[in-house]
Amino acid sequence: MSRASRATGSAFSPLTMIVLVLIAVVAMAGLGVLSAYAPELKSGDDGGAHPLSRSSVGYAGIVRLLEATGVPVTLSRGRLTRNAADSLLITTPPLGVNADQVQDRVGDSAPHAKNDLPVITRGGGGIVELTGGPTLIVLPKWNTLPEAHDHGWVSTLGPAPEHGVLNVLPERFRGRIGLTRAKAAGFVQLTRPSGQRIGRPVRIERLQTLSGPDMRPPAWTPVLTDGVGNVIVARKPDAWIYVLSDPDLLNTQGLKSLAGAQTAVAMLDLLRAEDSPVIFDLTLHGFQRTRSLLRLMLEPPLLGVTLLLAALAAFAGFQAVVRFGPAREADRTVALGKRALADNTAALVRLAKREHRLASPYALLVRAAVARAIGAPRTLSEAELDAFLDRVGVMTGVTVRYSALADSARAAKTPNDLMKVAQDLRRWKQELTRGRQ
Repeated sequence: MSRASRATGSAFSPLTMIVLVLIAVVAMAGLGVLSAYAPELKSGDDGGAHPLSRSSVGYAGIVRLLEATGVPVTLSRGRLTRNAADSLLITTPPLGVNADQVQDRVGDSAPHAKNDLPVITRGGGGIVELTGGPTLIVLPKWNTLPEAHDHGWVSTLGPAPEHGVLNVLPERFRGRIGLTRAKAAGFVQLTRPSGQRIGRPVRIERLQTLSGPDMRPPAWTPVLTDGVGNVIVARKPDAWIYVLSDPDLLNTQGLKSLAGAQTAVAMLDLLRAEDSPVIFDLTLHGFQRTRSLLRLMLEPPLLGVTLLLAALAAFAGFQAVVRFGPAREADRTVALGKRALADNTAALVRLAKREHRLASPYALLVRAAVARAIGAPRTLSEAELDAFLDRVGVMTGVTVRYSALADSARAAKTPNDLMKVAQDLRRWKQELTRGRQ
């Protein structure tokens, strides 16, 4: 055997094929698990305007700040439960998001009837605030471009178009409201309509505020202004929804100073009930935990069923590998038709211990079949036919003569002799007829 042939044979050895199959099975199983849990496996540090991003427009800083000050913080990847009814939900819709998605998220978090909300009294002038699952929608502001060499960093390209910013709001919230932007950076002091100051003055680049005919009751209620009347935080009276006009008051860029961090915490303390948790929404940024059949099969209580099915599949594959030949069908206990007649006759012969007597009749049947196959004359007697077959056998090179086989058949005394005669007759027939029937 040449070196090339040996290499080819070893490449497709049974052990190699088994290893390749196992690698393929493990790879497919791993791909299925990763596909089911892909949204949760994302680090989120992609420079986007969401709570997992550490970029200048991200909100990972405020998450860590709230956790450091003892505020319970949750990053939500799915639908909210009843346990979140008193929490402040903060959603940061990106530019271009479908407003219906924002509406669905807002509808899950806050009631639409003012009477459904409990009334509590806060300090600071005895201001009465209503709580019960409030939601803060933080409007986008900046167009950004990811840095090519610094993963998770972005470059600010300038403010986004005003219509693009407002389009993230649900249609029922838009009405006749607009945006106003300052022409340069400046310090902003958050102020309540009553004159109460919140936090400390913060330097904001091109402050973005809410404006328009609807930015007053009963359409919207101003909650926080910049001290000169421009609305920064407004509340929808018929739905416990807040809108923050400028994200730089909460994102990493706004927390770069101590004053900015103190102002952000003070603003959120005003909007949420005392000691209530804060929930940051991730679903609008593609980090939603979706329910799928594959994920359902990989988690309790159906995980046991999945493992059982995998074990059964492995056992079936092992049986298919070790089994030789096709599956053998089970015979009937009682045969039908001619098969039953033949079985019964053979059973009677075997019971009478006369199997060897079948050797001579079988030899005559084989002789008749060979005579028809080679075209022997039909007028020959039995002795002449035997001699004719012997002559034909000599002419064709057959080593055994029929006359000798006939003598062996007549001399058979045991079932083993019968089987020997049958094998010799079969071989003689094949040599003489060359497979002809």
